[in-house]
Amino acid sequence: MITGELKNKVDKIWEIFWTGGITNPLEVIEQFNYLLFIKQLDEVETRKERDANILGIPYEGIFPADCQQYRWSKFKNLGDANDIYDLMMNGVFPFIKNLHPDGESAYSKYMGDAIFKIPTPALLTKVIDGIDGLNLEGDSKGDLYEYLLSKLESAGKNGQFRTPRHIIQMMVELVKPVPSDIICDPAMGSAGFLMAAQQYLRKNHKDLFLNAEQREHFNHEMFYGFDMDRTMLRIGAMNMLLHGVDDPNIEYKDSLSEMNTDKEKYSLILANPPFKGSLDYDGVSADLLKVAKTKKTELLFLVLFLRIMKIGGRAAVIVPDGVLFGSSRAHKAIRKELIENHKLDAVISMPSGVFKPYAGVSTAILLFTKTGAGGTDKVWFYDMKADGYSLDDKRQPVQENDIPDIIHRFKNLDQEEERSKTDKSFFVEKEEIVSNDYDLSINKYKEVEYIPVEYPPTEEIMAEIMKLDEQATKELLELKEMLEK
Repeated sequence: MITGELKNKVDKIWEIFWTGGITNPLEVIEQFNYLLFIKQLDEVETRKERDANILGIPYEGIFPADCQQYRWSKFKNLGDANDIYDLMMNGVFPFIKNLHPDGESAYSKYMGDAIFKIPTPALLTKVIDGIDGLNLEGDSKGDLYEYLLSKLESAGKNGQFRTPRHIIQMMVELVKPVPSDIICDPAMGSAGFLMAAQQYLRKNHKDLFLNAEQREHFNHEMFYGFDMDRTMLRIGAMNMLLHGVDDPNIEYKDSLSEMNTDKEKYSLILANPPFKGSLDYDGVSADLLKVAKTKKTELLFLVLFLRIMKIGGRAAVIVPDGVLFGSSRAHKAIRKELIENHKLDAVISMPSGVFKPYAGVSTAILLFTKTGAGGTDKVWFYDMKADGYSLDDKRQPVQENDIPDIIHRFKNLDQEEERSKTDKSFFVEKEEIVSNDYDLSINKYKEVEYIPVEYPPTEEIMAEIMKLDEQATKELLELKEMLEK
């Protein structure tokens, strides 16, 4: 989450767009992202050139000799605003649209209908100056995307909440992606989960890039993301390309419909599917309705995850609290399916402020493994109270943060056996969950420890009150005498 100086700079660029005539928030985000992409493309190219020079090896970059003027570091210094605008319209923008000319990659599919909409040279140069002043390092790039997306007026109305990056990173740490994984987010948005997964692999499995087969898998067969918003698909494709994933499988697809025929394909699901959605039965794949006949998207997505996962596949997904304790037949059916036919590993209850400022919904993270043959003997629960940020609309950094503790404890579940239900985390036996109608709400099992407090006898309390009353009366009289003098 960006704060302080960077946030102020972004707000100023947003205002430049607004006063310059682009007032649709989605269009602002698109144009902002195109220019960010152009800048970062040059930065990545410069870094690769430097590394190749240090190693003394040849490097064939993405900017041919006759296209060097399309690099951010070159055209931003052109003196005349009209020259910059002309170069952008007729050179730079067509160049980035055709980076993958084969037309088969995710990038080329969704950049094909990208339109440059900045109307005047003056507005373009102001925005370029503003973006050039953004110092984006590490996670701040992802945080910037999240902040821009949070400005969408419609954010949250259909359950399309942008998942905070630190929550995404926690979920990835819990499932620990490996080089052989095939990872999918069927409601990918801007591809935050896929981004975090590839970053985890780069950090923890550096050797995969030394193996030609694994490197090929990483670039072409590991990452899958689906969405029905072409703007999000473009942003996701740009994001993945910038971070070194050459050809992710990002597709326009209604994941819950008959058009999605995937079955037992993925080994890892990371997702925050839409909440609050209500679909017509006609628009939902028939085999999903067989498991849970419902119009609620959060339940249908859980059924979908189980269908598209391989046996042995893992999942870390966010659900609204209602999934945990809802009393409808469909709610109970999906909880029973997870517990009886697969292995439900953990339920992490999150505080309601996690998705503020654009939603106050209470949520939880479900971690489960597809087995097809049961395996749930006990479930680990964690009552998260803090995530490192204030739980109000401001979401300012604070000291309290349960995330490191969650990661540590989940990686050492053998040490959780003796934990009491009065603790922040504990196990609940399957039999107890079944006897409670498969209720997965942590409040159903958490025990509150009451510490007895002994108070003085009533006579002593009354005597003390009377004594205080007399003292107050005496002091009021003294004050009155002073005022009358």
